Amino acid sequence: MTTVEPLGAVRARVLAALRQEIVAGRLGPGDRLVERELADRFGVSRVPVREAIRALVAEGFVHFETPRRTVVRRLTPTDVAELFELREALEVYAAGLAATRAGRDGLAELEELLDRAAVATRAGDAETITDINTRFHDRILAMAGNSLLISVMEPVDGRLRWLTRQNEEWTQLLKEHRELYAAIASGDPARARAHALSHVRANYRSTVRRLFGDTEGTGGSGGAGGAEGAEGAEGIGRTEVPEEA
Repeated sequence: MTTVEPLGAVRARVLAALRQEIVAGRLGPGDRLVERELADRFGVSRVPVREAIRALVAEGFVHFETPRRTVVRRLTPTDVAELFELREALEVYAAGLAATRAGRDGLAELEELLDRAAVATRAGDAETITDINTRFHDRILAMAGNSLLISVMEPVDGRLRWLTRQNEEWTQLLKEHRELYAAIASGDPARARAHALSHVRANYRSTVRRLFGDTEGTGGSGGAGGAEGAEGAEGIGRTEVPEEA
């Protein structure tokens, strides 16, 4: 007897596959998503494809250029600045909590991820690095022990992963993650917050360089992507942390 896959499961499968293709860069900015072609490729009807596309619109990955034309979004300086402002607020807070609540098992998982990241970095495996980076930050969120914080991050997690894929300064990224791990393992929340803040801001600058060429002149005046949103070493938001002792 043939088992019929529920419509919801089909939609989830198509959505996950398309999201991963965008994050990995196999579907790039401006690429068109055509329902009929995607339905044929996935071997499904157009209904779950249409629903998956609508979900991607809600998540900020794609947008309707016209009622009949859906394309992968081109990130603007404002998009990038706003996402990193959110990272700065939430990940810095999470790192401080993780430092006070981290257990031996959680720290061991971070160490294992760093070891795997080192192997992937030597191999230049961008997709694996992106995946491990996501797992690393997800682990820190879990160690923070705040379920509401996790639920707040979930709607933008995919877009943050998408941004991470734009940063190809992998050796520097690994160094920053090792420093962040050491800060969390020290049990000092102020030190952990300081390293998390430095990491987010460095990642912002790397991403802007990759996407827009530099950290200046990336947007119009008055917006998050303008002079305020491209502050470079001075930061992108207003998060402040105590100086390390």
